Amino acid sequence: MLRIGLTGGIGAGKSALSATFAKCGAVIVDGDVIAREVVQPGTEGLASLVEAFGEDILLPDGSLDRPALAAKAFRDDEARQRLNGIVHPLVGKRRAEIIASVPEDSVVVEDIPLLVESGMAPLFPLVVVVHADVEVRVRRLVDQRGMPEEDARARIAAQASDEQRRAVADIWVDNSGSPEDLVQRAHDVWDNRIVPFAHNLSQRQVARAAARVVPPDPSWQDQARRIVNRLKTACGHRAIRVDHIGSTAVPDFPAKDVIDMQITVESLAVADELAEPLLAAGYPRIGRITSDVARPDARSAVDRYNHSDDTALWDKRIHASADPGRPTNVHIRVDGWPNQQFALLFVAWLSANPEARADYLSLKQSAETQAGGDTAAYVDAKEPWFLDAYRRAWEWADSTGWQP
Repeated sequence: MLRIGLTGGIGAGKSALSATFAKCGAVIVDGDVIAREVVQPGTEGLASLVEAFGEDILLPDGSLDRPALAAKAFRDDEARQRLNGIVHPLVGKRRAEIIASVPEDSVVVEDIPLLVESGMAPLFPLVVVVHADVEVRVRRLVDQRGMPEEDARARIAAQASDEQRRAVADIWVDNSGSPEDLVQRAHDVWDNRIVPFAHNLSQRQVARAAARVVPPDPSWQDQARRIVNRLKTACGHRAIRVDHIGSTAVPDFPAKDVIDMQITVESLAVADELAEPLLAAGYPRIGRITSDVARPDARSAVDRYNHSDDTALWDKRIHASADPGRPTNVHIRVDGWPNQQFALLFVAWLSANPEARADYLSLKQSAETQAGGDTAAYVDAKEPWFLDAYRRAWEWADSTGWQP
């Protein structure tokens, strides 16, 4: 199952986008619909709201007067938090019941208005944010919903900012144009991102990326932060730390457009426990046991620097993203083992040493030419250089006092 979090500010067009996804075959779990369901007359939710905000939020027939509730709940942060504290847990419980009832191979799109505000974004393998300019949203709320302009602006101001939404967005859909433009964009996202992602997950296979070195992307760091949060959420207490590693972690450095992450755990047994949680988060396992060191000369290099002559201490587990739109490798290594330490050291060493960066970039460009886009050949072409890099990096660490 591929679970997608869909959000956007009031008036941005979430309902229109989810309606198109539904026509494509998605199961839509609408947070607004559920929020209404859990505060129907006779429910625990409505009773709690009355207790918190007073009897005057009810209509004569005993149902919820939503404008009256909004006037009270959106007047300040404390009131809004009180509302969210009542409704969110009930909505979450009902959402879980619905998802548990759908087929395992479904694409589930969860339309959650306050996805950002509630901190739920890292729960999803893919987050889609619908955006429209504030003035466009105000006009929609006034013209289509009959909302007073002052209320419309207050509702917009009370929600997450565009910057906060961009921070969690894997896909940013601009809906400032026509309804036809939105439908076209929705089909493009569905066909080229969601369907391949869902297929890869169902087959427990990863998205492949060509070994091409590209100019540095300023958004790599932001993308990595989203992935860190997603991995931390998936791993919970079993992850000692989660780090952005590899070339994309080095500022302003050309690299393959593949984000490398390292999850540090206390043992390989714990790493194996993470196989299913990481699959659910969008990261199938590539191999049960993968060693960072295979060649005898590499093992002797390790021995020379007294970091371990036991090659078992270079074993790891590796996962990768099933999402074709964001190729990602996830290395799971044991705390204190030489491969775990070197992954952290390598980023620090390159970041601090222009000469090493230039040397490594030249190697990568040469390896790219030799490999012709083949990832395995690209890795093999770089391996001999790393034997000396290991020595140079640890010498730098010893001279500077760097610690992992």
